[in-house]
Amino acid sequence: TPTLIGLGMAAMSLGKAVNIEQAKFVSDFLATCGKVISIEEKLQDAVTALSGSGPAYFFAFIEEMIKSGISLGLSGEQATTLAIQTMIGSAAMLEQSGKSATTLRENVTSPNGTTAAALKVFGEANLGEIVAIAMTAARDRSQELA
Repeated sequence: TPTLIGLGMAAMSLGKAVNIEQAKFVSDFLATCGKVISIEEKLQDAVTALSGSGPAYFFAFIEEMIKSGISLGLSGEQATTLAIQTMIGSAAMLEQSGKSATTLRENVTSPNGTTAAALKVFGEANLGEIVAIAMTAARDRSQELA
């Protein structure tokens, strides 16, 4: 869906018979919708799990942040504005800073602070495992549909 606003992600897999001009044509065509990378064909289902389904993961997380903001006393409009701008700024910082997501997360996390308290809950809930299981399910379903 981010391709609708020119910020999508495409991964192309080129056969051995594809020449440089053809590869450039395909890359340029796909780039009209966002960014393009080239990967091995066998990794296309992983791309589907990460980037194809990724917008829905992002939207689901934002939905929950907004709901929680409202339950903490913010208005729907306030919670929505805060959540959206937080994600826009965070994504831009990740893209522009040249720093890893890990480094940026660590930079925001003060020892024994508010962020550390929230991240502890994510860790105790096995967020990493939940994401891995969900993405594996998406990848497996992509393979089944192929």
